[in-house]
Amino acid sequence: MSNTYQALKCNPDCNCDNDRKECIYERRYAEMSTSSGVLGVDVISFGNESELVPQRAVFGCENLETGDLYTQRADGIMGLGRGRLSVVDQLVEKGVISDSFSLCYGGMDVGGGAMVLGGITPPPDMVFSHSDPFRSPYYNIELKELRVAGKPLKVSPRIFDGGHGTVLDSGTTYAYLPGHAFAAFKDALIKETHVLKRIRGPDPNYDDICFSGAGRDVSELSKTFPQVDMVFGNGQKLTLSPENYLFRHMKVSGAYCLGIFQNSDSTTLLGGIVVRNTLVTYDRGNDKVGFWKTNCSELWRRLQLPSVPAPPPSISSSNDSSIGMPPRLAPDGLPLNVLPGAFQIGVITFDMSFSLNNSHMKPNFTELSEFIAHELQVDDIEVHLLNFSSKGHDYLVRWGIFPDESDNYISNTTALNIILRLREHHMQFPERFGSHQLVKWNIEPQIKQTWWQRNLVAVVVGIVVTLLLGLSILGLWSVWKRRQEASKTYQPVGAVVPEQELQPLQS
Repeated sequence: MSNTYQALKCNPDCNCDNDRKECIYERRYAEMSTSSGVLGVDVISFGNESELVPQRAVFGCENLETGDLYTQRADGIMGLGRGRLSVVDQLVEKGVISDSFSLCYGGMDVGGGAMVLGGITPPPDMVFSHSDPFRSPYYNIELKELRVAGKPLKVSPRIFDGGHGTVLDSGTTYAYLPGHAFAAFKDALIKETHVLKRIRGPDPNYDDICFSGAGRDVSELSKTFPQVDMVFGNGQKLTLSPENYLFRHMKVSGAYCLGIFQNSDSTTLLGGIVVRNTLVTYDRGNDKVGFWKTNCSELWRRLQLPSVPAPPPSISSSNDSSIGMPPRLAPDGLPLNVLPGAFQIGVITFDMSFSLNNSHMKPNFTELSEFIAHELQVDDIEVHLLNFSSKGHDYLVRWGIFPDESDNYISNTTALNIILRLREHHMQFPERFGSHQLVKWNIEPQIKQTWWQRNLVAVVVGIVVTLLLGLSILGLWSVWKRRQEASKTYQPVGAVVPEQELQPLQS
C-alpha cells in the first residue's frame, strides 16, 4: 500500500458514494466494457527516460470491471482524451507540459511505440488537419475524401461529417466507416486486388474480407495492395500503406484481412491500425492533429529530441486573440494552468470594443449583458458591467463574470467554456451593436475572506434576532408583571376589607 496515496474526499466537483465520503467514477466504453471504483490521489512517475519529475495526480482506483477489460486482463487504462481526469490535462494544469502530446504506434511486424507528453517541433513534412473541440468531445479531424489507388471514392464529403464527425481514437483497434463510404471503399479495394484470392476470415463468426497470396513480407505488400490517401479539409494528404488498413490472417500464412469495417452509425472512427508507424501529434493548444509517417521503433533517433520543452507555468491575459494565449483544454476539462488546489476562480474579466454603426445611438448595456450571458451560456445575473469609456461611436467596455449567488467561485468547467468562447469569437450580437472585438481577458482568483468577512451577515442577523427575542421576552414579562400587580390592588364591591387601626396623632 502506498504511503502517499489519499482517497479523494467527496466534494461538489465529483460524484460521491452513498455515504458521501469519497469520490467515485464509472466509465463505459464503446465495446460496452465498464470500469468503476473510487478516485484517489498519488504520485505518478513517468519512467527513467522521461524528463518529467514525478507528479501528484488524480486517478481511478478500480473496484469492478466487465467486458473486454476483464477478459483481456488489462493492467489499466491511461486516459488521454479531453477531460479533467486525463493525465495530459492534469499535467497541463500544473504547467509542466504544453497542451500537446504525441503517440507513435509500432508497425504490423514491429511492436512497441512511443509517447511524448508535451509539445515537440513538428517535422517539416508532417501533415495537419484541423481539430475542432466544439465539434465533439473526441479528437476529430476534417476528413473530406478517401482515395484508393489515386481514385476518389464516389461519395459526398459530408458522409465523413456525420455523427461525431471523423474521430481519431487511439484506444480503438480498427477503423469504421459509415455504410455508403464502407461499401465504396470495399468495392474499390477489391477491384484493385483482383489478382489475389478471396478467402474466409480466421473467425467463422465474422464475415471478414481476406486475401491470400500476398506473401509474408510486410514491406512488399504495396506491390499487391493499393495505396490509400486521406485528404483533409485544408487539402493536405496522409498516405496510408497496406499495414494501415490490413491485419494478418491468424490461420493462413501470407494472408491478410481488411481492418476497416462498416460502422453501425454515421460516425467515422479511425483506430490505431490507421496510424501504425505514424507519429500523431495532438496539438490541442492550436486545435490541430499532425501526422508523420515514420518507423516508430527509431522515433527518437529520427526526431533527435533531447528534451520536451515545457511552457511557463503562469496565467496571463493577452492583448491579442491569437498570440500569447495560454494552453487550451477541452469543454469538459479544467481551464488553463489553474489547479483547483492552487486557487479557485473568483471572477473572469474581459474588455470588448464596440464600434456602433450609428454615432447618435448609445448601446443598451442591460440588453447587451443579456446577449453576453446567452452567448457565454451563463445566467444573466452573473454578467456585470464594470466600467466603460467612449469616443464618438466607439466604446470600450469592461465586463465581469461573477459566480452565482449560491456559489463561492466559478467552476473550472464553466470558466473553460467562457474563455474558449471568448477566444474563438463565438459571441454574436445583433447588427445594432455594430462590430465588436475582444481586447483582453483576465482570470482573478477567489478572494480569501477572514472568518468575520465570511460570517459577518450571519453574526449580524444572529445579534438582531437575539435582541428582538430579548426585547420580546422583556416586553411580555413587563405586561405579565403589570397584570399581576393590577390583580392584587383590585377589590370587588362588597369585599370584606380588614379594618385598619388608626394611629394616634403625634402631639
